[in-house]
Amino acid sequence: MSLRSIPRAALGAYIKVIRWPLDRTAEMLRGNGHKSDAELSVDRADAAVRGAAGTVLRDDELKRDADRRSRAADERERAQTLRAAAGAQAEAAEERLEERNAEAERRRRQAAKRAESKRKKAEQDRAAKEKQAKQAEQRRKRASTKAAAQREEAIEDKAKRDRLKALDAEKAAITEKEEAVTASDEAQRLDAATARKKDQRKS
Repeated sequence: MSLRSIPRAALGAYIKVIRWPLDRTAEMLRGNGHKSDAELSVDRADAAVRGAAGTVLRDDELKRDADRRSRAADERERAQTLRAAAGAQAEAAEERLEERNAEAERRRRQAAKRAESKRKKAEQDRAAKEKQAKQAEQRRKRASTKAAAQREEAIEDKAKRDRLKALDAEKAAITEKEEAVTASDEAQRLDAATARKKDQRKS
């Protein structure tokens, strides 16, 4: 039986029978819900067979059907290519977004690290200033205590010198008084002796 005697409907049924196992196998290759490359190849083969049959049978309707199927396969391939390109762009955009997020996170960590370093340095500076102030206060107190002790010592030394001067003056006064008493007693003794001598001469 030649192709010329096969009716258009019978050709369609025949192609469906031939396609059935191929379609099942191609469907298993789908990964994202869209037609796989194998399915597109089957669609193109279907269109080519219909086109060849239309040419042999001089069936314009069959040739138009083959042309529509061929254009549809082209459109599906173009759409698939666009989806793949869009997917690649989306993936690249996602990678860029992840890189930007990673860079932002890195900068955030660096900023946090710098802030922590500044906080620690400020804390160290404050502690150092407090220590310096405390040491200065201690030195001031020691100097004040030393100065007070020196003033007290000077006052005590002056008081000792004043007491010694007073004692020396008192001792000198006592000595002078004793000398005066001694001189008075000596004068009285001499007067008495002189008087006795006078009395002896008179008698």
